[in-house]
Amino acid sequence: MNALSTDERDANDMSRLAGGHDAALNDLMERHAGKLFHYLARSLQDEGDAADLAQETFVKIYQNRAKFDPGRKFTTWLYAIASNLVRDRYRWRSRHQRVSLDAEHDQTGPGLRDTLTAAEPPPDQSLQTEERAEVVRKAVAALPEELRSAVILSEYEGLSQAEIGAVLRCSAKAVESRLYRARGHLRKRLESLLQPD
Repeated sequence: MNALSTDERDANDMSRLAGGHDAALNDLMERHAGKLFHYLARSLQDEGDAADLAQETFVKIYQNRAKFDPGRKFTTWLYAIASNLVRDRYRWRSRHQRVSLDAEHDQTGPGLRDTLTAAEPPPDQSLQTEERAEVVRKAVAALPEELRSAVILSEYEGLSQAEIGAVLRCSAKAVESRLYRARGHLRKRLESLLQPD
């Protein structure tokens, strides 16, 4: 007996969920919560917000379970919902100032990150890698929303241009154009990293 593909299991679970078997949501979450969280963390640059929106994404899936089109791929629907929530969160952030726990303050002293110890490799092995990763994260985060989403879905989540187009509600050709433009922006911002030492 052949094992079902992930897409087939997703479709079966959505059918069960729409039929009143709420436990099917647990199966969907077990399969997709990790990748969804990583997508949201890369998009938002904040793990707390990513965890909140991951939960909210699955709440929306549950609330709209009867509206799911079985002819569509579940992951496309999942990322479309999550991408909409990301856009909403960026709008919210633009209206509300954020205070970082990592920031040093005159009265409270060093930030939270500085007071917690972490099991990390020796600094000589990880510093350069960490610095480069941070520069790349910042460069991706600085991209305009439409370019940032396309890059994250392509490079980090491994979605095809057609799947990204379905998530972002545009054509695969538009996705190709967005990726080309995003890579051009990133190439300029990351030029110093790309040059040999």
